[in-house]
Amino acid sequence: MATPPGADPQPQEARIVVGVDGSPGSLAALRWAVREASIRGLAVHAVTAWEFPVESTVGDTRTDGDFHPVITAEKILVSALADTGVAADDATISTAPVQGHPAEVLMQRAAGAELLVVGSRGYGRIFGALLGSVSHYVAAHAACPVVVIKPGANGTGRRSRSRR
Repeated sequence: MATPPGADPQPQEARIVVGVDGSPGSLAALRWAVREASIRGLAVHAVTAWEFPVESTVGDTRTDGDFHPVITAEKILVSALADTGVAADDATISTAPVQGHPAEVLMQRAAGAELLVVGSRGYGRIFGALLGSVSHYVAAHAACPVVVIKPGANGTGRRSRSRR
């Protein structure tokens, strides 16, 4: 990986930042980001963020001594990259497990990025609004263009784009 887990990518590095939480939508977003980065000749910075209490679609949510959120976040990233077919030593991919609110972390990591890509869990307009959806928040507030990938019935993603 180009940077150690948790390290910020170089500010001058042309990159696509993608949020990964292990959900089908985030895996579709990662696949889309890797393909788009390859076409554009950009790096990919995959980010997993968490807050206490930790909730994840992969792994354990306990906060006792047998659970560590950084290890769980790293497992999510490694698993997501493997599911995408990206080699662990691919120099164009960096990862970061980061503690903090996912929307805030993604917006910080996307500062200076070419693009921010997130998945949609597909809760729908009302339920998503009640939850304060990360995808809705970053689409409305990010300084760079945002692509929201909606997982399709066959596991592929459909995209919607927020232009800045």
